[in-house]
Amino acid sequence: MMPLITAVVVGIFGGLTLWLQDETFIKMKPTIVEGMFSAILFGGLLFKRPLLKPLMSQAWPMKERGWYLLSLRFAIFFAAMALLNEIVWRTQSTNFWVNFKVFGLMGFTLVFAVTQAPLMKRFALSTKELAEEEN
Repeated sequence: MMPLITAVVVGIFGGLTLWLQDETFIKMKPTIVEGMFSAILFGGLLFKRPLLKPLMSQAWPMKERGWYLLSLRFAIFFAAMALLNEIVWRTQSTNFWVNFKVFGLMGFTLVFAVTQAPLMKRFALSTKELAEEEN
């Protein structure tokens, strides 16, 4: 679902950028996508449903508290990335922003994801807990 949402937002803002000949729209796209991800994750937490669990639980089974904390951390991270994108595109040159978008946002995301490994390991389900959950 997230790739579909991202594709729609890219299509809309890319189209507006080309049609209106205004690069502002394409610069706003990361803010909107990151902001939507943040809002969706915060919304899930508001309703006591850590939404990363259905996306990732098959690959990395964790205790409920781990999913809550991971979802909260990613929600905060996405909000921070949206804010950072706004600051960069509004205060820097287009060339700087393009490099930031391509290398900075991706780099920050990779580093952030790797730094979540200790949390994921701490709340990982043991083999016994996995067997009990399956029964």
